Amino acid sequence: MQALCQALKDASIDFLCEEPLSKHTSFRIGGPAKVFCTPADAGQMARAAELCRAHGVRSYILGKGSNILFADAGFDGVVLSTAAISGEPCFEGDVVRAPAGLGLNTLCKAAAARGLSGLEFAFGIPGSVGGAVYMNAGAYGGEMRDVLASVTFLDENGAVRTLPAGELKLGYRTSIFERTGWCVLSAELRLSPGKREEIEAAMQELMARRVEKQPLEYPSAGSAFKRPQGAFAGALIQQCGLRGARVGGAAISEKHCGFIVNLGGATCADVLALADRVCRTVKEQTGYTLEKEIRVVE
Repeated sequence: MQALCQALKDASIDFLCEEPLSKHTSFRIGGPAKVFCTPADAGQMARAAELCRAHGVRSYILGKGSNILFADAGFDGVVLSTAAISGEPCFEGDVVRAPAGLGLNTLCKAAAARGLSGLEFAFGIPGSVGGAVYMNAGAYGGEMRDVLASVTFLDENGAVRTLPAGELKLGYRTSIFERTGWCVLSAELRLSPGKREEIEAAMQELMARRVEKQPLEYPSAGSAFKRPQGAFAGALIQQCGLRGARVGGAAISEKHCGFIVNLGGATCADVLALADRVCRTVKEQTGYTLEKEIRVVE
């Protein structure tokens, strides 16, 4: 690891050692990363990933950390943050090209200001463009695959490639990136012309619904469980009498049973124990199998 750190330093790539991952996730949970690296652009990201491979050190690509649960022991490798790979979205007609590190809310506002519709569903999702592509983020009947045209990424060999959306195996909260480890650099979205006032009104309406129904006052990683076919996770959890159920500092939200929240001092172990209890109880009482939507990184 020392040799890798020296190589990163020689390449002028910023990094921190033993950086608490709780500072970089919406859950506010996670031990330290051996190295937390923040490449300034796509070129530095490629170089950092290459150095990790050359030194035999495992790496993990992190966006805004809004759907991630890191282990209490941390990550014994290099976390490569896309946070610095941001900048302004580029608009050409109804097509927008957005860097991976750009926040979804920023992109939604920029599109609305230009009278472009299609991203209303994403307003309020606390993630980055790269993370949204990675998991095909969605809400209120919309998903990234509805607007995604193509994605430019780093493959496992460090080559920059671009693929159309149809080749990215986009499914319910999943994509090809989840299975390959490729690093999203930017995404091209195709939107639709609309009226700015109507687009912004729709965004505000959805945000109001989020504030009313979701426990935004507590740290969480969003919906804790995927929606099972034919039912809703939150409704099943409530039906099983698990509203407010708690393990340590982790609890099923009183406001929305589909969320696990950090009431203060929650650990990864707390969250996983609670999630396992929920899955077991729901299976026993309803027959439905729940699957965690939160990405657990150990």
